[in-house]
Amino acid sequence: MDTTFKDLGFDPEILGPEEKQKRSIRKKLLSTARKAVRQVPFMEDVVASYYCAMDPATPSKVRMTLLAALAYFVLPLDTIPDFIAGIGFGDDATVLLAAIAMIRGHLREDHYQAAREALKDGDL
Repeated sequence: MDTTFKDLGFDPEILGPEEKQKRSIRKKLLSTARKAVRQVPFMEDVVASYYCAMDPATPSKVRMTLLAALAYFVLPLDTIPDFIAGIGFGDDATVLLAAIAMIRGHLREDHYQAAREALKDGDL
């Protein structure tokens, strides 16, 4: 497999080049992670999920599940808006936790190591 998104059906003519898509996802995830870090105690799992989703070796269904959950996490308007103090990330955390529980067997140590480094450096 030569690209990360090829088998997921992402159209580069609509979404732009793959590298631009990856940068956009990383930027949005990092921004939201910084806001949510105190409210989402399993942030390492969330960031590891990102690296799992970006890994071409991860099965397509798993990648789509993770990308959908991560998209819900980074979108500012959802069931409970993220800006509501105390509960804003509650629905996001629930969706992420459910997705991570479903695909936990696909999260590898290298995904967690990349997540730890990204969280330490503050750069996904």
